[in-house]
Amino acid sequence: MSPTKPALLTVRDAAERLQVTPRTLKYYEERGLVTPTRSEGRYRLYSEQDLESFARVLRLRSLGFSLEGIVEMLKRPLETLGEGRTGYSAVSLREIEQALSQQIEAVDARIGAVRRELKEAQAVRGELAKDLDYLRRRIAGESKESLLQERLSARKPRKSKPAEDDAE
Repeated sequence: MSPTKPALLTVRDAAERLQVTPRTLKYYEERGLVTPTRSEGRYRLYSEQDLESFARVLRLRSLGFSLEGIVEMLKRPLETLGEGRTGYSAVSLREIEQALSQQIEAVDARIGAVRRELKEAQAVRGELAKDLDYLRRRIAGESKESLLQERLSARKPRKSKPAEDDAE
C-alpha cells in the first residue's frame, strides 16, 4: 500500500470494526448518513472518515436520536465551542429544530390523511357488511321483498318528535 493512500475497508471489515452488521452499514448509506467510495467492481469501500461518521451516528442512536434527527445534525458540522469542546452553536440548533419541526408537521399531515382514508375504508366496510348480511339472509330463505323493505326503512331519516316548547 502507498503511504499517501489511506487504507479503505470492505463492508465486512468496517462492520466488524464498528461492531454492527453489514446490513446496518448499507441501511445507513441508503438513508444518506454516509457515502462510501466504490471500487472498480462497485464494492463499497470505507475510509477512516466514513468510520468516524458511522461511529458518530451510532453514538447519537445510542442516545435515542431518530435517524431523521441524525440526518439533520450531520448536515451541519460540529463547531468549536471553546475550551477544546465541540458541538452545535445556538444557530445550528435552531436550524435543526426548524428542520425537525417541519418533518413533524409533514408526518402529522400524513397521519391526518391516513385517518381520513381509514374512516372511508370503515364506511366501505360497513356497506359491504350490510350487503353480506343481505346475501346470507337471502341464502337462509328470507324473502327478497321483506329484506329490501327493511333496507329502505333503515335508510329513511326518522322524524323526531317536536319538543314541547315548539308545539305552542
